[in-house]
Amino acid sequence: MAILFPALLPAQDLPIPTPQWRPVYHFTAPQNWLNDPNGLIYLDGVYHLYYQHNPLENKWGHMSWGHATSKDLLHWHHLPVAIPEIETKDTTTWIFSGSAVWDKHNSSGFGKDGKGPVVAIYTADQPKQQKESQFIAWSNDGGLTYTNYAANPVVDIQKKDFRDPSVIWLEEQQKWLMTVAVPAEHKIQFYGSSDLKNWHLLSEFGNQGDTRKIWECPSLTPLYVDGNPAKKKWLLMISSGNQDAATGMQYFTGDFDGTTFTNDKRKDEMMIVDYGRTFYAAIPYNHLPDNRQTMIGWLMPFDTPTSPWRGQMSIPRDLQLKTTAQGIRLYQQPAALLQASLDKLPAGKKLQLKPQTIQSTHLTLSTSQRFNSNANWVDVDFTIGTASDFGLKIAQEVIVGYNVQKEELYIKDGHDIQHLLVSPVDNKIRLQVLLDKSSVEVFVNGGEKVLTTLIFPDKAATGLSVFAENGSVKLNGLKGWNLE
Repeated sequence: MAILFPALLPAQDLPIPTPQWRPVYHFTAPQNWLNDPNGLIYLDGVYHLYYQHNPLENKWGHMSWGHATSKDLLHWHHLPVAIPEIETKDTTTWIFSGSAVWDKHNSSGFGKDGKGPVVAIYTADQPKQQKESQFIAWSNDGGLTYTNYAANPVVDIQKKDFRDPSVIWLEEQQKWLMTVAVPAEHKIQFYGSSDLKNWHLLSEFGNQGDTRKIWECPSLTPLYVDGNPAKKKWLLMISSGNQDAATGMQYFTGDFDGTTFTNDKRKDEMMIVDYGRTFYAAIPYNHLPDNRQTMIGWLMPFDTPTSPWRGQMSIPRDLQLKTTAQGIRLYQQPAALLQASLDKLPAGKKLQLKPQTIQSTHLTLSTSQRFNSNANWVDVDFTIGTASDFGLKIAQEVIVGYNVQKEELYIKDGHDIQHLLVSPVDNKIRLQVLLDKSSVEVFVNGGEKVLTTLIFPDKAATGLSVFAENGSVKLNGLKGWNLE
């Protein structure tokens, strides 16, 4: 649960509508504040997205679980608040971040009519008591409404900061595993349970990687390295970690024996999930078929106010671990499920270019009728030539470029530049650029690295082009989709 940010947002009460910045294919609440994704779970062909939400105002506060569902991770059906804040005479309980599981075998005893319940595990933040502890609630209507467990809390270590439980089922050990953060101590705790109600501490992991900021929103996920079931590793992601010490996420890879996580990198090695300054609080879905692992993150707002909503989610991302020359690394791609929606778009909303050479020029892809709305998805592959820089120009003045000499991808928006180091693969650079009104997600070389940021262009600042500077670059191919 990201609680770093309320003081950073003094201007958000301005009631100036900003429809030009409302994302088209990234999730936003219909109105008011949104932050961390919560309780991501796939049930009966439906993707559930719960999220940190202020139902009353367009700023952080009154934390509750908002709720939406989707069958394709692109079109969302908005539902009533699933778990509202709790106000009693003596206590305010905010519903902070957490997870949801399908208790298939009814280990908790909360199910009825022979069906297992959906159980939400979340942090109860009680500001008057200066305490955070872990609560559970159950649902027997498919996750629409929840009943809080009368004997809450289920885990309480009497601390002010202790939050964001991520719970998964361990099939081999036949038990539930909770991964939860002790933020100020840069520490993750692992708890085990047979019934989701009684938990015991298994082990701790901490003070490795990047410890410059507090640790939040952890998750532990099994993945097959290079898709090989004989090479299972565990991905531990934590919201904390960025090359510039800005807000971000880091990850560790290693082994988990049902009790202890063992990092397989040096203690001081830092691995970054996303190199931008806005990607945060991402967690994977529970209960996906075919061993798929797909996560959604929160794109943390900058100072520019939006109305009547504030905050958006990232594109859903498929996760893979791959063997590289540097060791095992996390790769991310826009969820493969989304391709079906792209394929269904009419011809007028698609663009495909044949191989060609671009020589010190801009090749305009937009017209007054096409690709001119700042809601575009472009997949482009270059072979490096003599050009010093090449890439895309989006939203009229924003540059998504690659500098050959520095081997550096960058996003330049006015005076603001964000960057990451990434080497060509076989002298090629592939860019998947997802522009959605006010967000830009760039996946480089098939998801080897990702850089996400926010932009706030003027209403008239649209357009899309490919460019090369100071020489030539070969455009091997380009596919584009207009999602307006």
